[in-house]
Amino acid sequence: QVQLAESGGGLVQAGGSLRLSCAASGLSFSSYAMGWFRQAPGKEREFVAAISGSGRSTDYAESVQGRFTISRDNAENTLYLQMNSLKPEDTAVYYCAAKAGGYLRSPRLPRNYNYWGQGTQVTVSS
Repeated sequence: QVQLAESGGGLVQAGGSLRLSCAASGLSFSSYAMGWFRQAPGKEREFVAAISGSGRSTDYAESVQGRFTISRDNAENTLYLQMNSLKPEDTAVYYCAAKAGGYLRSPRLPRNYNYWGQGTQVTVSS
């Protein structure tokens, strides 16, 4: 049974930093591209960042480019999202997701992902 468990969310002031983690189990982790998405109240789920199975390729939404960094540790089956210079508009529930096949092909579409975590809340105060 595949499980993705996010952690690291919380309340932070604007300009601050958080690091999210996603612990994966029940799958061959390095064979999956991984992504981070977020969903704010009343809005659709949106793409944040993605990383290939090897970790060599990444993709970022324009809104987080230069502020967020996605990474993975395949030995520990863990995905990370380092978030710096946080803004109030980054407030959302953040989800990690696993996409079969290690390559970044259309990583920005939620429907392309096979497994999802339950999410972790990130709140940025102004």
